[in-house]
Amino acid sequence: MKVSKLLLGLLVSCAALGASAQTIIKFSHVVALDTPKGKAAEFFAKKAAELTKGKVKVEVYANSSLYKDKEEIEALQIGAVQMLAPSLSKFGPLGVREFEAFDLPFIFDSTAELHKITQGPVGAGLLAKLEPKGIRGLAFWDNGFKSFTANSPLKTPADFKGKKFRIQSSKVLEEQIRSVGGIPQVMAFSEVYQALQTGVVDGTENTISNIYTQKTHEVQKYLSLTNHGYIGYAVIVNKKFWDGLPADIRGQLEQAMNEATVYGNNIAQEENDQALVGVRKSGKTLVYEPSKEERLALKTAMAPVHVKMADRVGKDMLQSIYKGVLE
Repeated sequence: MKVSKLLLGLLVSCAALGASAQTIIKFSHVVALDTPKGKAAEFFAKKAAELTKGKVKVEVYANSSLYKDKEEIEALQIGAVQMLAPSLSKFGPLGVREFEAFDLPFIFDSTAELHKITQGPVGAGLLAKLEPKGIRGLAFWDNGFKSFTANSPLKTPADFKGKKFRIQSSKVLEEQIRSVGGIPQVMAFSEVYQALQTGVVDGTENTISNIYTQKTHEVQKYLSLTNHGYIGYAVIVNKKFWDGLPADIRGQLEQAMNEATVYGNNIAQEENDQALVGVRKSGKTLVYEPSKEERLALKTAMAPVHVKMADRVGKDMLQSIYKGVLE
């Protein structure tokens, strides 16, 4: 009996030792599991476990189930959560305003132009600016290009006048809405559906995949495919936590992140295309595709935003992006 108890004790101790040796990474994000970011996060979790041979377990918390988007960066900085993938707009309030250049309307005309920045030296330089804030930037993940929704048609700049549009917290996005006579309303992502349903706001902007998975199309009568702006994310980790990992584990996690980035960015357009099919099939919102002339008119109306926000996002940064997309 004594031997059996001793053996049992040893087994329990070994199990506890094994459990304690596993590193847990809490990865929080605010969108649904079936979005590009949601799928990329799950892919990363699977790859991290595979490449580290179970030494790292990534726990993914989707749909703001762990932290609301207003709280998540502070939670990361204090170490309550280890990894996030916030939208790039979130870094402006943190004091790294250069990221808000991504909020400028019509700054990229294609995904190829975008990737010249996010996957090149300009993007690497941006991520490095987060380190004094206790944050390590690991990658940029695409969501896609944004379109507008509302309960009335949005065909010309005049159609935006007087309407309240939900935006993420960004001075650049505020100016974007004002440039066409709209009224910007900063609001958490998790609150948008109800705000649209109850008429607190008249419309919003988002990628088609987010519009579909968050059921925005069910409470909006019109969707205008403007592709006027970009939504992407920076995958970030608590710097102290990351630096404290063994070098071999960091290397394996970096490989997992690289593979997840390729996977997520590859499916982003596919997910948006499929979501658009879903929106059309629902019959709950009318999808309108602006002509080249109508899109140019909107682009022209919003062009002054680049000039007004140049000092905020940094003239050098803006010129680096303009130059980078042409190379």
